Amino acid sequence: MRTMTKRLLPLLAATAAVGMLSAPAALAEGHGGDHGSTTLEAHLTELNQSGASGTAWVTLEGNEVTVKMENTGLLADSPHAQHIHVGGTNSCPDPDAKGNGENGALQVSDAHHAYGDIVASLTTEGDTSPDSGLAVERFPVGDAPYERTFEVSDQVAADIAAGKGVIVVHGVDHNGSGAYDGDVKSDLDPSLPSEATDPAACGELEVAQMQEWPDGGAATGGGSTAGIENVGALAAGGGLLTAAAAGAFALRRRTQR
Repeated sequence: MRTMTKRLLPLLAATAAVGMLSAPAALAEGHGGDHGSTTLEAHLTELNQSGASGTAWVTLEGNEVTVKMENTGLLADSPHAQHIHVGGTNSCPDPDAKGNGENGALQVSDAHHAYGDIVASLTTEGDTSPDSGLAVERFPVGDAPYERTFEVSDQVAADIAAGKGVIVVHGVDHNGSGAYDGDVKSDLDPSLPSEATDPAACGELEVAQMQEWPDGGAATGGGSTAGIENVGALAAGGGLLTAAAAGAFALRRRTQR
């Protein structure tokens, strides 16, 4: 009996080691669930032939929202209102959609059925509620990067986590003058030209493939590299499984003899 126990020890050790390799992944999964952390990503594409595009990352920790955005192609030296919307079909309008603006430009109200109401104003300072939706002096200028953390209501947090959020960036230079002007007035505020509020880019927030915050502005990555940091552990696990199988086979042969 004692001899049999000695023969089993290498097999038991290898099996235990394999179990230990799977433990960190299980612990990490439980840890993330305890904190209710969700990371979402939106790829913004142009509207109104603005030439604008960008990427937004949103991380939720309970009611706390952290937003990071990087855009390109926006009108330089001009503020660009930007918001998280929820409602409608929780989607972006077709990039070629036409509206009631200058030369058929899409205005905010023309696409309301798609992205819904403002639930958070992505201002650089101060209030972030829908009340600041047109606080032009507190929005990023040109292609300036954006990062800010603020709190939202339980309902807004739940809607964003559920993938119902849509990010819209506004401000289009339709006539190429280099400034917001023109005869058509904004459908949100008649004191502003339509160019100042017309949507320039839109992106739907979806759960990110990699639950990590982007480092230095790099995108969170696609599916091709997801989980690559675990390759070493997987290889080690494969080796231990092979060792365990070999030990079992040797033990079986000795027992038979």
